[in-house]
Order: sequence, then C-alpha cells, then structure tokens
Amino acid sequence: MSPDPVGERLDTLLRTATAVLAGAGVPSPGVDAEILLAHAAGRQLGDLRRARVLGEDVPDATRTAFVDLIERRARRVPLQHLTGVAHFGGVELEVGPGVFVPRPETEVMLGLALEALGGLDRPTVVDLCTGSGAVALALALARPDARVGAVELSDEAHGYAVRNVARAGLPVDLRLGRAQDAFGDWAGEVDVVVTNPPYIPPDAVPVDVEVREHDPELALYGGGPDGLQVPLEVGLRAAELLRAGGVLLMEHADVQGGSLPAALAAQGRWAQVEDHRDLAGLPRVTRAVRDTART
Repeated sequence: MSPDPVGERLDTLLRTATAVLAGAGVPSPGVDAEILLAHAAGRQLGDLRRARVLGEDVPDATRTAFVDLIERRARRVPLQHLTGVAHFGGVELEVGPGVFVPRPETEVMLGLALEALGGLDRPTVVDLCTGSGAVALALALARPDARVGAVELSDEAHGYAVRNVARAGLPVDLRLGRAQDAFGDWAGEVDVVVTNPPYIPPDAVPVDVEVREHDPELALYGGGPDGLQVPLEVGLRAAELLRAGGVLLMEHADVQGGSLPAALAAQGRWAQVEDHRDLAGLPRVTRAVRDTART
C-alpha cells in the first residue's frame, strides 16, 4: 500500500486494501479489509460501513495500524489471529497462535448436537478435543440446563479454553488431558459426545495457507495411514462415556465420509452410523448411536 496520503477517505483506503488482499489470494478480501479497519479504528463494523458511505476521512494513526494489519493478512496470517477473536454459536472466543480457529462448517455438528438434545431434561454433553472451547461453550449457551464437559490435550490450546470459559461465564467443566482417557467419572452417563478431533492423513497437506502454516499440527493430523487413528480412539472413548442410546457426533475431512462411518461401525459399539453433509454439500459429520446392548 502507498505512503500515508493526507485526508484519505475510508472508501479509497478500503478499495486499495481489498485489491491488495485479492492479489494475495485471500478468499474474502473485501470483508476482511472492513473487519481489519474496524479493528484498527476500534469501531463496530456497522458504524464503519456508515462512515464509509458518509465519506469520512481516516485518522493517521488508524491508517498506520490498518496498513500493518493488511500487510500481515496479505502474508496469509489468519484474520482471527490479527483481531484476536473468533465467533462461533453465539460465543465470542479468544483465539491466536497455538489453537485451532473454529470453522463455520462445524456449525453443522453444533446443530446436530442440539437436535440430539431436544426433549432431554438436564442432559450431559462432553466435547472431546475442545480446542478453544468453541463447541462446548456454544452448547452451554444454547442449553443452560445441561451439564457440559470439555477436554483438551494441548497446554496452549487449553489456556485459550480456560480464558474463553471465564469470559463467557458459562458452566463448562474444562479439563486438561487426553480425550482417549477423559471423564471416566462420567462413564455411562453422557447423552451426547461431540468431537472435532485431528483427522488429516499424513500425506494430505491442507490447501489453505492459514491452516497449513498457522493451525497447530496437534489439532490437524490424526495419525495412521488414513488419519483415522485418533478419531477411532476417540470413538472408543465416546462409547464408554455414552449411555445406551446416546449419540456421538464426529467431524471429519470430506474424503472420510465413507471410511470413518465404516470404521466406527466395525467397532461393534454402535447401533446406527450415518453421515451428514455441510452447507457446501460435502461429507462433514458422522452421527453414531450407542448400541443399547453395551459391550
């Protein structure tokens, strides 16, 4: 971007920034530019958009901060790392380096979980591999009568989750440790288990630069030749936690829409296994019902 001009207008600055981000391959350059300028200016996005229509000028200090943010975003630093926040299921989350940034497609799993909880009074839910705490907190917000537990292996990601639980003020029983060993004291009592475990196969490098270079590897790669080692271990733990008839919801890669349901079915713990697609029509979440004949 060019040196600071005197009295540059919001619209001109945003158009220039949008072109820079588009040239860098950022998927939503116009929206990202607006969000980053609102962040630099300390203003709400709606207020910024009104100011743009009214032809307001940009203060020098705001422009300097904004140019730095645009240059970093053009290098494909995630938008949420630059603003320090992400939004999921009505909850504002602190995110940054060291924690997986929640994705919109995970809203499919959230919706399926709320559907599974429908009609249950004071249900128990566990989020295995919680990361920032996004899904657990969204469920606690939507179902204040629920007992919600969550576990995370990474010390760094767990730190984000601790802060997010505190800032949300929601009653989530957050623990540090392996999902495969978690919540033994709740075994057989859980109505729904949700999980977005690491699942990427070792030879499948993420296409998005933001994911490949900035999301922690611990949250990405599932182990084994197909990436399903950790997901299947988590599935076995979910079977121990769920009551008979309880529901497991597990997010996965779009290429695992057949392999994950088949592998879960082969565990012999599940009465029903079916896959669900996201809003883009891609396989995204496997739903499995705990067999009433517990093994």
